[in-house]
Amino acid sequence: MVRLSVNINKIATLRNSRGGNNPDVIKAAMNCERFGAEGITVHPRPDERHIRYDDVRALKNVITSEFNIEGNSREQKFVDLVLETKPAQVTLVPDELGQITSNHGWDTIANQEYLKDTIAMFQQAGIRVSIFVDPVPQMVEAAATTGTDRIELYTEGYANHFSHGRELAIAPYIAAAKVANEAGLGINAGHDLDLQNLKFFTDNIPGLLEVSIGHALICDALYMGLESTIKQYLQQLKAD
Repeated sequence: MVRLSVNINKIATLRNSRGGNNPDVIKAAMNCERFGAEGITVHPRPDERHIRYDDVRALKNVITSEFNIEGNSREQKFVDLVLETKPAQVTLVPDELGQITSNHGWDTIANQEYLKDTIAMFQQAGIRVSIFVDPVPQMVEAAATTGTDRIELYTEGYANHFSHGRELAIAPYIAAAKVANEAGLGINAGHDLDLQNLKFFTDNIPGLLEVSIGHALICDALYMGLESTIKQYLQQLKAD
């Protein structure tokens, strides 16, 4: 079964909007695990507008499932944090300063040498590396030569076009996944996956190992409760 990693950034956003420690990000992460999540994802940004760097340090001490830290490796503060906390996985995302949310994958051709050096640095610290990529076969091919362990397919395009024709929406992702499989890369996926489009995606992407879901899952939890929501996402990930 494909693993579910819950991105808890939005819980931190709610906390930060009021100050104090309500909701408690640490407690929420532990509850996600207790309700069945197989991983916790955070994406700290330089302005700490949601997950704070101290949250990451605190989470490292309590998380018992897979810990995945996403972020911009061009920020030295991010690099230092990852090397300090040594999560199971780091996901490298080509964010710009002030970016609201991630909106594109790496140009793995233009950034080949940078990615090789950065990936090797994290791997030498015992951290598995995944890099965020668009569903473009050439970018996946170039990702394979960086030395990365996995790619994370950026799925906003799939989510945006799903209701207009799911076969067309998923076609680029199937093509990209086939290239990744041939190259021996592990495959993760994330961005705008939800209860409506998740199962079709996971059923059709060969070699998919993990999905990271935050915004939609936390929104659903407002209506259905966190435990019920996580269980429904896990149900979507079960193979028929």
